Amino acid sequence: MASVRVDQKRKALVRRVPESFTNALAYYFGSGPTDVEVARAQHQAYIAALEANGVQVHALEADDRHPDCIFVEDQAVVIDGKMLLPHPGHPSRVAEQPPIAEFLMSELEGVQTCRMGGEARMDGGDIIRLGDLFFVGRSSRTNDLGIASLRSLLEDFGHELRVIDIPSHALHLTSISSTPTDSTILVPEGYLSPEAFGELPSGCELLWMPEEEAYGCNTIGLPNGKVLVAKGYPTVHATLRARGLELVEVEMSEIRAADGSLTCCSIFY
Repeated sequence: MASVRVDQKRKALVRRVPESFTNALAYYFGSGPTDVEVARAQHQAYIAALEANGVQVHALEADDRHPDCIFVEDQAVVIDGKMLLPHPGHPSRVAEQPPIAEFLMSELEGVQTCRMGGEARMDGGDIIRLGDLFFVGRSSRTNDLGIASLRSLLEDFGHELRVIDIPSHALHLTSISSTPTDSTILVPEGYLSPEAFGELPSGCELLWMPEEEAYGCNTIGLPNGKVLVAKGYPTVHATLRARGLELVEVEMSEIRAADGSLTCCSIFY
């Protein structure tokens, strides 16, 4: 999840790949996954990569009624000991949330939990964090009422929230950007402008990648100084290595086919 700082990524929640995964929603990066066993192998390698780099991972069982259930990031937003349970932007995904919420509330004993109501809609995939500065995407899955709920939560901490309009050819903010460190944001050309992010704090920067490597701009910075990246995006990889970062590469082809990225598959808490 992109709502925690890199040093906070000690534990992660994931959910296994359902038998129905070939029916997952797909429009932006692929036309839908075709091989459940390959998807499961890639997902297990993703889990293994997190565990090998110091993250304690808990895996919930899959639910075959919900083809997209491995994309847990959208279902809960954990920020500095508080949790927002958004109302997912796509109707088919609403029923995925209860077991995720139940697990996190048991793990985060006494956590202050807020739930979205009314017409508020948000996917957790529309949030990225740069230190204590937050960005939220106004997208096909996240509306202004959902953004208002997030802003209310962040005000308790004094954190700033900036809104970015997501273009129609992208699903979420994290689909096309991420923070491999707490001072850098990867962004592909052809999707967003520098003005969309505003003036960044001192020492922070936007790293612009080629449009064709948009998928590779989704990364997970790890607390041991390494970065989890998808295989196959040479400019992204070279840029991160030039900044002294060690990369952990995983194959994501079948997960990409369902419009899923690295951050989609976990909630850090």
